[in-house]
Amino acid sequence: MEIDVIWMTVATAFVVLMVPALGIFYAGLVRKKNVLSTFLQCLAVSAVVALVWALFGYSLVFGNSIGGFIGDLSRIGLSTAGSAPYDAYAPKIPEVLFIAFQATVAGITPALILGAVVERAKLKIILAFSVIWSILIYSPIAHWVFNEGGWLRTLGAIDFAGGYAVHMAAGLSAIAAALVVGPRIKSRNGESSKPSSIPYVMLGAGLLWFGWFGFNAGSTLEANNVVASTITATTLAAAAAAMSWVLIDYIVRKKPSAVGFSVAAVCGLVAITPGAGFVTPLAAIIIGLVSGIVSNLAATWRSKTSIDDSLDVFACHGVNGTLGLIATGFFATLAINPLGANGLFYGNPGLVVSELIGIVAVAAYSFIGSFAILRALGLVSKLRVTPKEEEEGLDIAELGESLNE
Repeated sequence: MEIDVIWMTVATAFVVLMVPALGIFYAGLVRKKNVLSTFLQCLAVSAVVALVWALFGYSLVFGNSIGGFIGDLSRIGLSTAGSAPYDAYAPKIPEVLFIAFQATVAGITPALILGAVVERAKLKIILAFSVIWSILIYSPIAHWVFNEGGWLRTLGAIDFAGGYAVHMAAGLSAIAAALVVGPRIKSRNGESSKPSSIPYVMLGAGLLWFGWFGFNAGSTLEANNVVASTITATTLAAAAAAMSWVLIDYIVRKKPSAVGFSVAAVCGLVAITPGAGFVTPLAAIIIGLVSGIVSNLAATWRSKTSIDDSLDVFACHGVNGTLGLIATGFFATLAINPLGANGLFYGNPGLVVSELIGIVAVAAYSFIGSFAILRALGLVSKLRVTPKEEEEGLDIAELGESLNE
């Protein structure tokens, strides 16, 4: 048990690192006048949602299931937290450590969404949305698939580390947010919209890759052989996605892109998340290769529409979360994880059907729910800064600080 506690403590720390890593990644992609505000938004969202998780979210996800849709309030305010294990989910570590790991996952998820509305959404709106979203969107979906009584889990759908509740939910919510908040205004002074710092983007991607070992492999909730398999699959998928994206860039642009390589690696990490502990290394490579190609095409398509998903959250998380879940339905095998299931290629076509049902349900619930939350918030307060403040930059307009100080 001691080695399990050590591993899960390390995995939790890895996921905590992903929050500033995401901040660096996003800050590098926005314009210089919005670097500080974007970084702060990532940190602040994760912090406030961690508190919401402790007060309500944990019980809503892992409390006794009410009809398979939501947990009861038996664990509200961490009333059961202690050194004893929570046998139903984490029998080899203290419940309080299980809570901490899940808090890091819950905290980073809504931070992903803000990438769709950076450079114009108000910080207070982002925080309010994140609090409501974590209770009304993330908690139910996580309950459906991770709670032993959740309806998706009962149906037979599997998701190793967050394809549904993290990536699909964030990606579809990002599209809803971009539509409700609206596009960025065009700069009146001809200012370039190019990334503020490509090295920031590359560093952020590298740190996310590192942290993802905790995110994916930590979902084993113990130190076992599946940890090694998960880490291997995570690495291979990210590498394959990065290289297939580069290949597309060579074919289309005749040149590779440092930003493209970095973004593609993250896309590969997203795609392997649902199946990281269920698929073979070769399957992980295939998933990664497909991810790089599909993500490139999705980002190109989005850029030709009027939807200003600023940092392509949907192309990265929505598309690849969906891809990863479908791929899990095909490639999952009990030979890798006896606690998982066999997929289509191992004689069980029913797993594909279960995953597709989950995809449709989560996509609809995430998009419609997020759209409604933002519309409601818009009735109470303006969702975005004024055009003048947007032109000035959110670092000055909202924080009164800038990189030039």
